[in-house]
Amino acid sequence: MSKDLTNKILITLGFLFAYRILSYVPVPGVNVDVIKQFFDSNSNNALGMVNMFSGNAVSRLSIISLGIMPYITASIIMELLAATFPTLGQMKKERDGMTKYMQIIRYATVVITLVQAVGVSMGLQSMSGGGQSAIMIDMSIFVPVAAFSMLTGTMLLMWIGEQITQRGIGNGISLIIFAGIVSGIPSAIAGTINLVNTGDLNFLSVIGMFAVILITIGAIIYVELGERRVPISYSRKTMMDNQNKRVMNYIPIKVNLSGVIPPIFASAILMMPATLLHGSTNPYVLAISDALSPGGYLFNILMFLGVVFFAFFYASIVFNAKDISENLKKQGGFIPGVRPGASTEGFINEVASRLTFGGAIYLGLISTLPFILVKAMGVPFYFGGVAVLIVVQVALDTMRKIEAQIYMNKYNSLNTVGL
Repeated sequence: MSKDLTNKILITLGFLFAYRILSYVPVPGVNVDVIKQFFDSNSNNALGMVNMFSGNAVSRLSIISLGIMPYITASIIMELLAATFPTLGQMKKERDGMTKYMQIIRYATVVITLVQAVGVSMGLQSMSGGGQSAIMIDMSIFVPVAAFSMLTGTMLLMWIGEQITQRGIGNGISLIIFAGIVSGIPSAIAGTINLVNTGDLNFLSVIGMFAVILITIGAIIYVELGERRVPISYSRKTMMDNQNKRVMNYIPIKVNLSGVIPPIFASAILMMPATLLHGSTNPYVLAISDALSPGGYLFNILMFLGVVFFAFFYASIVFNAKDISENLKKQGGFIPGVRPGASTEGFINEVASRLTFGGAIYLGLISTLPFILVKAMGVPFYFGGVAVLIVVQVALDTMRKIEAQIYMNKYNSLNTVGL
């Protein structure tokens, strides 16, 4: 392993370690014991899932308790606007424009974070446990202090994610979510072992749970590595001009074009109303909240539909058949049997649509079916499909980038010695 790759891996691990330390820094003025007691009693609903994605930072009400979700939400909104307004879409394609584009995302993240932070701070006013209030200082002081603390934490997370992407290995934002989920797995395993020891969980159920996890991991790896390779031919002139360069002779189109964004975004949207409704005392509102809790049939049906919708939505944003067709035409390439231009664009769109349909169904099933099976066995929902999907996909993506870095270092070494 080269020194450059080792440094990148160490930088990535260092920033992830800093992220885990931040998750233990509480917001000033809160009673951590009351917050923890509240989340312990709500570990099997939407609040528990929010806590899982944050790496248990929410149950400690740390300065990063809002996690990286405000940044992801701002990015999704900007992607939607870029797809709607051509001027913004063109800005994204230019080098200087991309800098402005990212700056707008950061400003939007600040606004979203402040709104959520103020909402959380105000909501803590009615929380109590063991005769103690969750807030130990005056509300007029606590709200601005808490909002500023959470904003600082989210900005630090955003900065850490960008630093990992630029100087480390892998996508920083995905690795932060990955680290948050993985950090909770040891405690979930310990909880499962404790349930077995106390007789609350059958050993056969544990075996069945591991079987579900292994099958889920196998299915994720199989689909995530799957792609359709559309063949490309080049004119003789193009091949002669590029005889000393590697010219790709196919267009790789992945089965799952949208990655882990659909499950994350669908989860965030479904958890929001369930979390807000949970504090009500109205029996009808509580019934709706229970129906929307993870593990319920309504939640899983809506989750499936949401994942399918966002899979098509995000794939249409990240995959632009028109740009591929135009670039192919400029390079003197064409798909055999398909005319260049509009026909090529339509053909690529048709192939991508068919793959996206299969990928959307796959994401929907992975996000709901293992969760239903595991919850039916009465084990911690850290082993649900969304968590496994994120962990496996981020791990695969990081391994690909490490492998690509190793090959690049080998090619650089060969060029240095003149081979």
